Amino acid sequence: MTEKFILCPICGEKTRTKIRPDTEKNLILFCQKCKRESVVDIKDMEVVKNNV
Repeated sequence: MTEKFILCPICGEKTRTKIRPDTEKNLILFCQKCKRESVVDIKDMEVVKNNV
C-alpha cells in the first residue's frame, strides 16, 4: 500500500501525518512548523483545503 506525508496547506512544510489511498475527508492536520491546524479533505492522495 502506498503512503505519503502531507504538506501543510498554509506554509508548505512536510508534516508528520501520513495518508493512504483510502484516506478521504475531514482530516485535522497540525503543522509543527507554523503551529496551525487545518481541516483538509484528501482526494486522489492530494490535499484539498476544507473551508470548515
